[in-house]
Amino acid sequence: WGMRWGQSDFCPGADNTHWAGSYMDLGAVTKHSASHAKPNGLILQYGTAGFRTKAEHLDHVMFRMGLLAVLRSKQTKSTIGVMVTASHNPEEDNGVKLVDPLGEMLAPSWEEHATCLANAEEQDIQRVLIDISKKEAVNLQQDAFVVIGRDTRPSSEKLSQSVIDGVTVLGGQFHDYGLLTTPQLHYMVYCRNTSGRYGKATTEGYYQKLSKAFLELTKQASCSGDEYRSLKVDCANGIGALKLREMEHYFSQGLSVQLFNDGTKGKLNHLCGADFVKSHQKPPQGMEMKSNERCCSFDGDADRIVYYYHDADGHFHLVDGDKIATLISSFLKELLLEIGESLNIGVVQTAYANGSSTRYLEEVMKVPVYCTKTGVKHLHHKAQEFDIGVYFEANGHGTALFSTTVEMKIKQLAEELEDKKRKAAKMLENVIDLFNQAAGDAISDMLVIEAILALKGLTVQQWDALYADLPNRQLKVKVADRRVISTTDAERQAVTPPGLQEAINDLVKKYKLSRAFVRPSGTEDVVRVYAEADSQENADSLAHEVSLAVFQLAGGIGERPQPCF
Repeated sequence: WGMRWGQSDFCPGADNTHWAGSYMDLGAVTKHSASHAKPNGLILQYGTAGFRTKAEHLDHVMFRMGLLAVLRSKQTKSTIGVMVTASHNPEEDNGVKLVDPLGEMLAPSWEEHATCLANAEEQDIQRVLIDISKKEAVNLQQDAFVVIGRDTRPSSEKLSQSVIDGVTVLGGQFHDYGLLTTPQLHYMVYCRNTSGRYGKATTEGYYQKLSKAFLELTKQASCSGDEYRSLKVDCANGIGALKLREMEHYFSQGLSVQLFNDGTKGKLNHLCGADFVKSHQKPPQGMEMKSNERCCSFDGDADRIVYYYHDADGHFHLVDGDKIATLISSFLKELLLEIGESLNIGVVQTAYANGSSTRYLEEVMKVPVYCTKTGVKHLHHKAQEFDIGVYFEANGHGTALFSTTVEMKIKQLAEELEDKKRKAAKMLENVIDLFNQAAGDAISDMLVIEAILALKGLTVQQWDALYADLPNRQLKVKVADRRVISTTDAERQAVTPPGLQEAINDLVKKYKLSRAFVRPSGTEDVVRVYAEADSQENADSLAHEVSLAVFQLAGGIGERPQPCF
C-alpha cells in the first residue's frame, strides 16, 4: 500500500479502516462528529456558491467542510481556504465555500465530494473520508494548512468554530482571519500559495498593495484641481463596510468615500446591496442621492458591485456589470495601443449580457467577446485563456486576469520604454496590481473604476452613455421537472424538449433587434426566460410569448403565464 492509497478495488472493510486509522484518527472524527449532528432528512447540494441554507441547519456541514479542507490541502500540498458566508442572502441564512490553491473556486470533482460528505449519515462518515482519500490518492502523512474567514452574520462566528473543529480533528494546521470579505480570503489563499509573490497574506498587505496601485494611477490624472473626487457607497450592512472603513485612510488622498448602510443599524442585505439595486432597479434604502452623483452598492460579502445615479429629471440609471466590463476592457485596449503591444484581450460574458454591450465591444472597440454558461467558474476559466481576460456578470461580479507572461512583459516595458509609451506601461503595471485576480472583488473593482473615470475625465453619465441598453425582460415559468430543458451554445439554444427552440426562433423573428433564450434554474423547478427587443413593450411581449411556449412544451404547472405588464 505504501504511503498512498493505491487504485485497488475499495471495499469498506475493517482492514482499510484500521490502516487509515494510523494516519487519520477516525475515532476522534466520530466522537467530534456526534457533537455536530446532521438534522434528519436534510440534503444539501454544493453549487457555484458552495452550500447555503438557514444558519441553524449548517453546524454539521461546517464541521465536515473542515475535514474536507484538510484532505484537499494534503492532496494539493497547498493552503486551502474556507469562507463562511451566504453573500447576498438574507441575514438568517449562512453558507460555506472552499477556496482552491490559486484563489479559485473548488474543483468540480471535489464539489461532488463536498456534497457526498455533507449528506452522509453519521455512521458513514469514516467510510466517505476514506473513499475520498483513495479516489483522490491523498497522502495522509502530508501536512495540511487551512485559512478561514467569515462575514458579519450573527451566526458566522460559531459556525467558523465548527470548521476549526473539523480541521483540528484531522490534525490540520489553521489560521483564522476572522472577519474578511470573500475576495479578501481568496486573495490570502493566493498569496500563501505563491510564497508571497502575489502579495502579503494579511489585510494590511491587501490594503497597501491596492492603495499604492490606486494612488500611483490617479496621480497621472490631469486633475486641474477640478473636484476632489467623492463616491457614495452602499455597503449592504455587511462586511464591506468594516473593511472599507479600515482601508479608506490608505487611499483617501485620491478618493473620498461616504459609507451608507454600514451595519450600525440596518439588517444585512435588507432593502439594500448590489443584488437589491440590480433586481429592483432603484436606489437602496438609507442613501440620499443628489442628481448626477456617483453612487455604488456592494453585496453582502463584497464580491459584487454596481454603480448608479439620478439624472437631472430624477430618473434612476443603473450602470451594471456589462458597462463595467466595457469601461475596463476599452481602457485596457487603449493602453495596449499606446504601448504598441498586440496582446490578445478577450471579454467573457454570459447569455444575460445586454446585446448592446456585446455589439459595442465587438463593433466599436473591436474587442473579441466570448459567451459561456452562467456561473462565475465558467467565466473565470474562459478568461484564463487570454493574455488579458476580462469577465463580468451583469450582476456586477467580475475581474480581469493577466497571464504571467503579460505581467512580466509589462514590468519590463515599464523599465525600457520612453516617454508616453513608458507612462502607459507604468499605468498598465498599476492596473494589474489593482485587480484582485483571485476573484471578483467589490473594493478592488471600485478602485479600478474610479481610477479609469479620473484618468479619462469621464462623469458617470458619460460612462453610462457609451451605449444604450436594449430593453429586456426576465420571467420565470414553473415546470414539473426542470430537467426536461437542456441547452447548448452557452445556454443560448434549447436542445430539448423538441420543438421549443424552433418556436423561440419564430417568435424572435417578429421583433427588431430581438433575441430570447430559456434555461433551467440551478436551484428550483423553474425555467428562466430572457428576452430583449427594440422597445420595452416588444421585449415584454416576446418574453410572455416565449414563456407560453415553455409552459406548453416543457410541462408547465399551475396557471398559464399571464401578460403582466
